[in-house]
Amino acid sequence: MNNKILVQILIPEIDEIYDLFIPINIRIGMVIKLLNESLTEVSNGLYVVKNNRKLYNIDDANPYPFNKLVRETNIRNGSKIVFM
Repeated sequence: MNNKILVQILIPEIDEIYDLFIPINIRIGMVIKLLNESLTEVSNGLYVVKNNRKLYNIDDANPYPFNKLVRETNIRNGSKIVFM
C-alpha cells in the first residue's frame, strides 16, 4: 500500500493551488503544522502563518478533525482540500 497521496491544496487567502504529497499515516493536525511551516517559502512570502488554520473538505466545507489520521478521512489521491 502506498503511504502518500497526491492532493490539491487550495489557499484562498493568496489565491493559490499547490499539488502536494501528504503521508496517510499522520494526523490532520500534523499536516496543518507542516503546511504552516512550508507554505511561506513555497509561496515566496505571500502566505502568512496563522495557528488557527484548518483543512476543509471542498465538497461539503466541513473541517477535518485535527486528531484523525489522513487515512481515516475521505482524503484520497486527487482530492481537493482547502487550507484556511
